[in-house]
Amino acid sequence: MQKIQSTLALILAAGEGTRMKSDTTKVAHPILGRPLLAWVIDACAKAGITNLGVVVGNQADDIKALAQDAASSFGYSSVSFALQKERKGTGHALMCARELIEQSGCQSVLVLFADSPLVYPETLTSLISSQQEHGRALELLSFIAQNPFGYGRIIRDESGAVKRIVEEKDATDQEKLIAEANAGSCSFDTKALLEHLDSLDNNNAQGEYYMTDMVKIFDKAGLKVGASLAKTEEEALGVNNRVQLWNASRILQMRINTQHMLKGVSFIDPTTSYIGPEVEIGQDSTIWPNTILQGKTFIGSHSNIGPNTRIKDSQIGSSCTVEESIILESQIDDEVSIGPRAYLRPQTHMMRGSKAGTHVEIKKSTIKEGAKVPHLSYIGDSTVGRDANIGAGTITCNYDGVNKHHTEIGDKAFIGSSTMLVAPVTIGNNSITGAGSVISKDVPENSLALERSEQVIKQDYVLKKRSQDK
Repeated sequence: MQKIQSTLALILAAGEGTRMKSDTTKVAHPILGRPLLAWVIDACAKAGITNLGVVVGNQADDIKALAQDAASSFGYSSVSFALQKERKGTGHALMCARELIEQSGCQSVLVLFADSPLVYPETLTSLISSQQEHGRALELLSFIAQNPFGYGRIIRDESGAVKRIVEEKDATDQEKLIAEANAGSCSFDTKALLEHLDSLDNNNAQGEYYMTDMVKIFDKAGLKVGASLAKTEEEALGVNNRVQLWNASRILQMRINTQHMLKGVSFIDPTTSYIGPEVEIGQDSTIWPNTILQGKTFIGSHSNIGPNTRIKDSQIGSSCTVEESIILESQIDDEVSIGPRAYLRPQTHMMRGSKAGTHVEIKKSTIKEGAKVPHLSYIGDSTVGRDANIGAGTITCNYDGVNKHHTEIGDKAFIGSSTMLVAPVTIGNNSITGAGSVISKDVPENSLALERSEQVIKQDYVLKKRSQDK
């Protein structure tokens, strides 16, 4: 990574985002579980920028909280804010942030947009380095557009210096042929910016102050302006509506999945797998279609995950199988089998070689080594001992309407089908409960516990009943 001098990343996040048609402010909308603004902050952190500022306006308190949370998670000790009460353009946002910029004491100001989550950290580093190394007042981020219609074109002189940005409506036929377009982000020399910021005016049809007007202001003052090309055109894409949000999500989805594949992970169909940016997956694991991995999730090596599976904030060991299941905030050790259609709720711990089978729900429980809960059972607030077997239809009755109570099932215990275990209760090691029992008292080791009413048979009852009905 190129070395950059002290830089303030200033993220513009004051807009209302009306085209999103949402009660949620635009930059809080998530892509793969991470808000738009957080993607930009993450890029700044990975680019090695240690000073962070955000211009807020619409829903300012919410954006501040979002920014602080994201900044903290990416290693920033603090984040500064400037308020843009009235939204009068990008240049106006810089004016509102003047005090913040002055107090930062940074050599450069990197201006970014909170709704542009696709820029690479390396692109930001290159942009700042180019501005600083060439002594330029301003370095624009540009890109080569396959179809430049609608974009502001970068106009250079014979030496390659940027002279101005011309918008589509103002471009001549010759200028419209230029493929290099303005991406929006830019790096300013702080001293030059502060000295000339007041030269911006709003003498235009919209009555707004445009940051891009700084190009002609610097050119008039004899200061250098340059432009650095982004790695890809997609880096310039912003998000203004739900369609563009989906498009950005698709791009980031494939970036993430591609990186996992290059590290030795197999995807049956990467277009249908949604992997969050903080997820780690071990070598030789396979991700099946319609799998969603969220938050701080870790998958070990040689595991099969999916199809139709969602895992969030959980640790999954090596050589595990998880099929058509949901796992939330749980720890799964090596060689565990889960599903199909299991539901593991927070604080579940499946130890090595254990199993949670079809239509099993487990909550706040430890299933020890080799224990099996094969199907159609609910285990809550419990400990299931080593090599124990839980019969179909077993329920731990852990809630009395006010409090939760614990169930303890010993090693090698065998719980018969449709057993109700009324907590608090303990089943001793190597003990058995009879199918259909309601167990409300502790069972000692090596014992059989039965709780059944005497079976009554009334012979020929059906024939007699039918005769009477006729």
